[in-house]
Amino acid sequence: MQIYNSQSRKKEEFVPITPGKVGIYACGPTVYNYFHVGNARPFITFDVLRRYLEHKGYQVTFVQNFTDIDDKMIRRANEEGITVKELGDRFIEEYYKDAGALGIRPATVHPRATEHIGQIIALVKKLQDKGFAYEVNGDVYFDVKKDPSYGKLSGQNMDDLEAGARIEVDNVKHNPADFALWKAQKPGEPAWKSPWGMGRPGWHIECSAMSMKYLGETFDIHCGGKDLLFPHHENEVAQSECATGKPFAHYWMHNGFINIDNEKMSKSAGNFFTVRDILKEFEAEDVRMFMLSAQYRSPINFSRDMIAQAHSSLSRLYTARDKLLFMQMNAPAGDASEEENAFIARLGDYTARFDSAMDDDLNTADALGALFEMVKDINVALNDSTHLSTVETALKSLTELCDVLGLLMKKAEAQLPEDIQALVDARAQARKDKQWQKSDELRDALKEKGYIVEDTAKGQKVRRAL
Repeated sequence: MQIYNSQSRKKEEFVPITPGKVGIYACGPTVYNYFHVGNARPFITFDVLRRYLEHKGYQVTFVQNFTDIDDKMIRRANEEGITVKELGDRFIEEYYKDAGALGIRPATVHPRATEHIGQIIALVKKLQDKGFAYEVNGDVYFDVKKDPSYGKLSGQNMDDLEAGARIEVDNVKHNPADFALWKAQKPGEPAWKSPWGMGRPGWHIECSAMSMKYLGETFDIHCGGKDLLFPHHENEVAQSECATGKPFAHYWMHNGFINIDNEKMSKSAGNFFTVRDILKEFEAEDVRMFMLSAQYRSPINFSRDMIAQAHSSLSRLYTARDKLLFMQMNAPAGDASEEENAFIARLGDYTARFDSAMDDDLNTADALGALFEMVKDINVALNDSTHLSTVETALKSLTELCDVLGLLMKKAEAQLPEDIQALVDARAQARKDKQWQKSDELRDALKEKGYIVEDTAKGQKVRRAL
């Protein structure tokens, strides 16, 4: 498998530190609001990375944090008259709802910054003791000039660097690019006891402390959105490697940006949407399909037309799945024919093409291409005389590849609701009595209730419309 490593700026063969095991750290949300559609892309992308590595047989430890102490959180909690913890608890619960709807599996561990204050303080103290950090009035800063390799991840020159995110430039820092590891308490802020007085963590230090706790001082893959490359990930590398003297992450993966109707998403442009907003208008699985339609490092344009295309593509997958499930109930037993064996061999070819695309830096766009070629072949090659073993082989191949992408998560209905079944039975009787107009009227009635009827040689095939 080849992975584009942001640090080396080229594709590299993926070789895990421990054979058969992979450790991944993915930057999670700051839990002061619902997460937005831009956040959804890395969450979906790296969920697929995890799924694919597991598909390849690796044991994956996937760590995704919750930033639950932050300037924005403090501000909103004060506005609402609640504690920062109450705010964090609320939006962590909301995260799970929206992430679950999008098919994003819970991480192996979801650490919270406020639950790892001890590890954070120990790491800051270690940096200070080694001469990489200094304290000013209860604030502790990382001295970027003490790290000769600072800027290696993002490729920026020291002379061009601006101050780190979430702190203002002031005259107490040694260098404008120095960033806060620990912040002295201000009135009305939550704080913890530390060697430098009451205070709270800076933004970047939490990820270093938590990734080391759960994955070790050196681990396989660190991932997140391209917007985190600098300063967040650059600062993580600096503080981590200066503290340990060891490489931090072997591979860095960053997904591309999302544009909204060909414009960059921003609150000032009025095109800033949370996933909760999006799911009021679109099906969650359509959004996931859309996100996977482009290779993860490419920019992608979010529009209603693109979601409609994703919905249409997803419908093709469900139609093929439902066709196979229907055939499974009626297919004859017996050995596969010569033509069926040729079809089964082609299924293997589609799977190999799928894996080849995913091995090429997680190219989900080309993987979907292989998947839809499989669907086309299923629709053409299989019929009412296809043997059960062949049908089940096709169903297994389709569902396994879709599971890697987190698609086809809606289960087929084992039994129709009573009112729907009554309409289906009435339509079957109308067709038996050659009452074609009534049959059409009943078909329309079913459609209005969200069910599609197809007439086959084996009888009516009924499925829920997507």
